[in-house]
Amino acid sequence: MTPSTGSALALVLALSLAACGGPPEEAAVEPTTAASEAAATVAASDAPSAAASASAAASPSAAASAAPSAAASAAAAPAVAANVEPAAFAQCKACHSVEPGKNGIGPSLAGIWGEKAGQVAGFEFSQPMIDSGLTWNQAGLDRYLTDPRGVVPGTKMAFGGVKDAARRQAIIDYIKGL
Repeated sequence: MTPSTGSALALVLALSLAACGGPPEEAAVEPTTAASEAAATVAASDAPSAAASASAAASPSAAASAAPSAAASAAAAPAVAANVEPAAFAQCKACHSVEPGKNGIGPSLAGIWGEKAGQVAGFEFSQPMIDSGLTWNQAGLDRYLTDPRGVVPGTKMAFGGVKDAARRQAIIDYIKGL
């Protein structure tokens, strides 16, 4: 396989992903790199069958059939995406850890999903938080993260809240997956 054939293969794969509404730009770079590496591996081997299979992979029908399955896999795995730390979580990390048992200024957030507020072992909660009756589920986290001091007056959490619903939901999804 010549270098131009490898470049053509990478271009076909990249265009196929873009045309089918493939992954975000940062993820789209990775398949192109993987395609280039695969093309280099095929070019390095002298086996004619490898070159023939690379030609088949470069055909539009093979590339088109691969793209929808990649998109379907991404759509079918929202729980996996929740475990990727969102940018909005950076403000939480200033005080909270995601490692079990590792408390900081605030309690560890590992494993709190579905638990009652004020129950993380080894952390000294304010009495208002202990008495709040909150449960760290969708409704409880959404309400609390919107206005922590309004929801639990007297909480130790010195944070004004996350007013943007999309950013708040990204944080909730991440916490749910911890």
